[in-house]
Amino acid sequence: MPSRSKSDLNEILVDAYDKACAEFLRLYPDKPQPFITCTFRSNEEQDATYAIGRTVKGKILTHAKSGDSAHNYNPSAAFDIAFIGLNKKLDWSKELFILFAEIIVKIQPLVEAGVNWKNFVDAPHFQLKDWRKYVHKEG
Repeated sequence: MPSRSKSDLNEILVDAYDKACAEFLRLYPDKPQPFITCTFRSNEEQDATYAIGRTVKGKILTHAKSGDSAHNYNPSAAFDIAFIGLNKKLDWSKELFILFAEIIVKIQPLVEAGVNWKNFVDAPHFQLKDWRKYVHKEG
């Protein structure tokens, strides 16, 4: 199971996420609030995610094979989020991802938001720009 822990996340992203969450709550206290659904994901988990929509039934979730995702390094150079309301129901509204993206990229210009990508929109995904500079490769 992928990690949801901020301890597995690059410190630049931890700081940006925490500040963006505080600002989101200040600006939108009545809207569902963000929470992390994934930080680090192993190569095996990445390959399983990559298989969805290809060799496993479902909608394609990623174009990244193992090692090609910012999630595959620890600390991770990416995180995914979802939103939860006071009613404890998840909310995947694109509007919420756009609002959060506007906040986090203003707080930390080193962050890019998947909701803004042109070729493959990945609304829950946030990563460091040029993330390969920030990851440690073994061997």
